[in-house]
Amino acid sequence: MPKFSVIIPLYNKERDIEMTLSSVFAQTFTDYEIVLVDDGSTDGSAAVVKSLNHPKIVFYTKKNEGVALTRNFAVSKAVTNHVAFLDADDYWHPNHLENLNNLILQFPDNSWFATAYEKKHNDQLITPMISPIMESSNWQGIVDNYFKHSLIDALAWTSAVCFRKDFFTSLHGFDHTITNGAGEDTDLWIRAALAAPLAFSNTISARHNLDGSNRISHTPTLHRNFMNVDNYNQQAANDSFLKKYLDLNRYSFAIQHKLAGDKKTFKKYANQIDLKNITSKQRFLLNKPVWMLKLFLNIKVIAEKLGWRVTSFK
Repeated sequence: MPKFSVIIPLYNKERDIEMTLSSVFAQTFTDYEIVLVDDGSTDGSAAVVKSLNHPKIVFYTKKNEGVALTRNFAVSKAVTNHVAFLDADDYWHPNHLENLNNLILQFPDNSWFATAYEKKHNDQLITPMISPIMESSNWQGIVDNYFKHSLIDALAWTSAVCFRKDFFTSLHGFDHTITNGAGEDTDLWIRAALAAPLAFSNTISARHNLDGSNRISHTPTLHRNFMNVDNYNQQAANDSFLKKYLDLNRYSFAIQHKLAGDKKTFKKYANQIDLKNITSKQRFLLNKPVWMLKLFLNIKVIAEKLGWRVTSFK
């Protein structure tokens, strides 16, 4: 039995999937299977995968049901004890599975694991994730409080996280009622962090490709079903870092709905935020009209094309 099952959901990623798979084939740690599920693609994605005819790929096709159910289905087909996720437009550096395996060897009783990652904003800008846990070099260990270290960039990101399969199953996987990148991942990370500590390596070994094709996060806001942040209010009453983490997500959801012209939902999120939990930049932006927010977004895009990361989370 292999050590890892690499879980790849595929939907209309004809342009990206070969690069993503090549990054898996290049891994220094080679004891893995790839469970790749085509979620009803309408382009040539499946043909690209089949043309590779790679022995490590176990390929399934099904009707389109969304990324959460597709990942959950793939995990149900995995034959290993550890499932490592990789989206079909992201990229692993050659040491990624080795990085995860070192964590598992050091913390064999742990339930979930993650590595540091970088973000490819465009061809001119690749930046490391931002978290206090990145300040020490070559650190790996058990994170004392997941939420404390995830207030700018989250420690867990889908293409750099690994679960024990039985732990993932006990959490009932990704919530498929949350759709189109509206918090499916964040919701699972919260549930996982509340159930078990995260083992983390701050060695960067994965890349988040923010300029990939057909990204679900580009789905119009009003066509997405967002996670219910209020589900975790009870736990947040005893964890100030979780409360701050939830408020930062409320801020993000509020801004998205304001830009979409949904004033009612914007106010719902904004009114629930403890303003002490968000930055001065974020408080400033919450009060600005839509035209000004769109102007700032355009400035952000231009700045990133010039090689500067711009974020209101820092």
